[in-house]
Amino acid sequence: MSAADEHADAQDYEALLQFLYLAPVGLVQLAADGAIQMLNPLSAQLLMPLSRDGELTNLFEALAPVAPDLRSQCGSFAAEQGQVCDALRLYLHADAKGSGPQVMSLTLLKLNADRLMAVLTDVTEQDRRERQLRKTDAWLNAIITNITDYALVSLDRQGRVESWNESIQRVTGYEAAAIKGQHYARFYPDGATTEAQQLDRLREADENGWTLDEGLRLRADGSEFWGSAMISPLPLRGDDDGAAGAPGADDEPAYCMIIRDISDRRDVSENLRKATYSDHLTGLSNRRAFFEAAQLELARRKKAVRPVALIVIDADHFKAINDSHGHPAGDAVLVHLAHTMRGVCRQVDVLARIGGEEFAIILPSVALDDALAIAERLRAGVAAAPAVYAQQPIAYTISLGVAVMDDALAGFDDLMKRADEALYAAKRGGRNRVAAWAAA
Repeated sequence: MSAADEHADAQDYEALLQFLYLAPVGLVQLAADGAIQMLNPLSAQLLMPLSRDGELTNLFEALAPVAPDLRSQCGSFAAEQGQVCDALRLYLHADAKGSGPQVMSLTLLKLNADRLMAVLTDVTEQDRRERQLRKTDAWLNAIITNITDYALVSLDRQGRVESWNESIQRVTGYEAAAIKGQHYARFYPDGATTEAQQLDRLREADENGWTLDEGLRLRADGSEFWGSAMISPLPLRGDDDGAAGAPGADDEPAYCMIIRDISDRRDVSENLRKATYSDHLTGLSNRRAFFEAAQLELARRKKAVRPVALIVIDADHFKAINDSHGHPAGDAVLVHLAHTMRGVCRQVDVLARIGGEEFAIILPSVALDDALAIAERLRAGVAAAPAVYAQQPIAYTISLGVAVMDDALAGFDDLMKRADEALYAAKRGGRNRVAAWAAA
């Protein structure tokens, strides 16, 4: 190679390095096993919060807490080159100010059998705007879709039914006289809502002009249907001059509630929700749903102080289970753990898989003693009933850490740190146990 050619190659290489360092996205070149060969400063900035020891040597290991299946996804990508995943949303952690999770988008390209290229982008603000748009779309849909078949009731300031339209019996099965003075929670199955959440919805309607949720609703005969319920505040009664007056008596209409049966759209709605907010293996909430729920619960706590408990869970010696029985058996253990969690917790609790063998539960309106009791029931349930794979029982145990929110904490990240410290204490104590966070 001539000196001129070498000089041209050197210039090309310098230009490539300059592009990598100045690129507006994070760029990582890695080997087939995930070993990082080169990364630019922006990618290091995005990935560093995931590093426990301050080092970034393997992308698969760094992303394991938020994308536990990425390594296997790459391993199963059979094409010689192509796009392994496109704009995969990764939810890293909650913001210290309580404004929500930091969200990173990952696109992974297979260049050849030995090289991969990852493109990382911070999409936190974009994700926040998209969530707000989804809420607006849901509100508009509730207004303009099948508007001829709805139950309309007015509620007083405590959420009790004051009046209704004639569709109430057709949609819910309740005769009008049977719901007079009843709280709107009458239309929800047992365990689907709490008294605190019912008040939260009224407050949110006052602040935002409306609040909407979808889920199971209850008919008069005890049967359930998939419905939407939108609550909006009614205008305050003015005085004779038309000026806004003070709130009326507690039993005067203060809110309008629209209940619609949307069972025909449940499959579409649920499939979309699962694709966006559910862990594909266990069916529990994913990290995205977990942090959004945490953000909402802490925002509600600021307006009406009440306990919020967090349980973090780790399957003990999970790597040994995979090594001894194989990864499909390990998946069966995780599915079994998720099933046990559902059997112990309430419908209003947030159950999530937040990492490979890491799980978490948000318990609204639950104090420390009750949270510890729930954690112990979960631990005992897992220890008493092994998972089963290929007709073979697989015994395993879990360790659990419990913490509760208090005014000394700046945000959800701090609550997670406390629960993690408690979890590590349970592991140091011998595993298969529950530990609560303590200041010492």
